[in-house]
Amino acid sequence: MRLLVTGGAGFIGAAVVRAALADRWEVRVLDLAPRPERPEGAADDGVRYLRGDVADAGVLDAALGGVDVVCHLAAKVGLEQGIGDAPQYVSTNVLATAQLLPALVRHGIRGLVLASSMVVYGDGTYVHPVTGEIVLPAPRREADLAAGLFEPRDPDDGAILLPALTTEAAPTDPRSVYALSKLAQEHLVAAWARSGGGTAVALRYHNVYGPGLPRNTPYAGVAALFASAVARGEAPQVFEDGRQRRSFVHVDDVADATVQAARYVADGSAESAPFRAFNVGGPAVQTILDVAQVLARGAGAPDPAVTGRFRAGDVRHITASSVAITAELGWRPRIGFEEGMGGLATSMRQSPSDAPGVPSAMNAVTASTTAGAETVR
Repeated sequence: MRLLVTGGAGFIGAAVVRAALADRWEVRVLDLAPRPERPEGAADDGVRYLRGDVADAGVLDAALGGVDVVCHLAAKVGLEQGIGDAPQYVSTNVLATAQLLPALVRHGIRGLVLASSMVVYGDGTYVHPVTGEIVLPAPRREADLAAGLFEPRDPDDGAILLPALTTEAAPTDPRSVYALSKLAQEHLVAAWARSGGGTAVALRYHNVYGPGLPRNTPYAGVAALFASAVARGEAPQVFEDGRQRRSFVHVDDVADATVQAARYVADGSAESAPFRAFNVGGPAVQTILDVAQVLARGAGAPDPAVTGRFRAGDVRHITASSVAITAELGWRPRIGFEEGMGGLATSMRQSPSDAPGVPSAMNAVTASTTAGAETVR
């Protein structure tokens, strides 16, 4: 079967392409960025690369002919600098997705996998230490943060809440234009699927990391910042007390989940539920300090500095429950935290430059003409 990967030249997209080839898909890529260079001596992988914009109807028609399933990863990622950036996020993420959906109808394509994000949840899930009930925490006060009191509290009795895994049933609460654009993508895709367009899965990627992680992008949040610091031989600077909890998931595991989702929408497994959203998280919960320590140790950098500094509005804890995707798709992360972060540290030692590992249309990069990619206008 034939798979189109939009944004397939990016960090995650390139991994999806590799996983799809291993799963015997015929792969086509649509991206604004040039085709990644193959290692010297590597065989031609047979992937057809098209240079163009998902928002262009003519480009889409050229890319979609004969395709069975689309994995839609092309997007502008990361937190905006201000509300003035909103038009870029809406245009690149929301309007381009709105352009894609009628193109799927025109070409009779009924399977779609959307790369979404944990940011649609806003904060994580917390439970009361006595009742065990899920509680929406009060906003953290700046005075508490300055005093080193970082844990969220119950808005009624002030009890310190306990972090819990976030399931897909958790309410969405996007807190940035980027997050809002990802949730809008989900709603558009769900409307297409539920109106009879086909079957769709939104994958809410959590903190994705791995070799080739661009150090100037927010895919892995603090992991990208720590990677940049240790590559320069500096101690990672850890905010708050370092005990913030996250779900770090290796890019190869994310790629496997994405390809399994493509199989899921292609073989009719999802017909009873035309749209599903799944978390894609790592095998275990880790703290921010865990990440800093493993990367510093692996790269031979100084030990992390726990600074106590804070940023108002930062999420204290957000961790993924991946029970649903395991039950429905059979996916489980294979790469453990120590193994995966160790591999990232090794890749940093081998390539200590701060330059991004892979050019990426996930950041709406436009590049000059490159051999091996067709430019579609």
